[in-house]
Amino acid sequence: MTEKTIIMDGTNLILGRICSIIAKKLLNGEKITLINAENIVISGNKKMVLKDYIRRTQIKTRTAPWRGPFQPRRPDKLVKRTVRGMLPRNNDRGFKALKNLKVIIGEPNEFKDKERENLSSLFPKIGLNKISGKFITIGELSKEIGWNPAI
Repeated sequence: MTEKTIIMDGTNLILGRICSIIAKKLLNGEKITLINAENIVISGNKKMVLKDYIRRTQIKTRTAPWRGPFQPRRPDKLVKRTVRGMLPRNNDRGFKALKNLKVIIGEPNEFKDKERENLSSLFPKIGLNKISGKFITIGELSKEIGWNPAI
């Protein structure tokens, strides 16, 4: 029995809103592949968002800083970490749900001709058109906090 994988395009979608929808679908047992993770946006003033994420990456323990906590810097890992925060990962159900999520930077050739689920029409409040002010993309944020896209 092969399960169908839902392919979602993250371009111009708001991070928290798309991740909450993905978390609900994962808990229902669906498999999801999210492409173009670097084009997802975070609403808010760019300086304030950067300040918050830089502060998070600098948190360490005094006695053994190599023990963490560790914060992701890559766009795909950052989105997956956000979804993880919305799942009950301390039990089997949440752990299995997170395994069904695949987040990809860019758009690989294998997904160019496949059908995608259009979330902007299903949920009108998750798109970029609902942001009246400032925003920053995950790609820009990742470059500012130390991600090197060339590697």
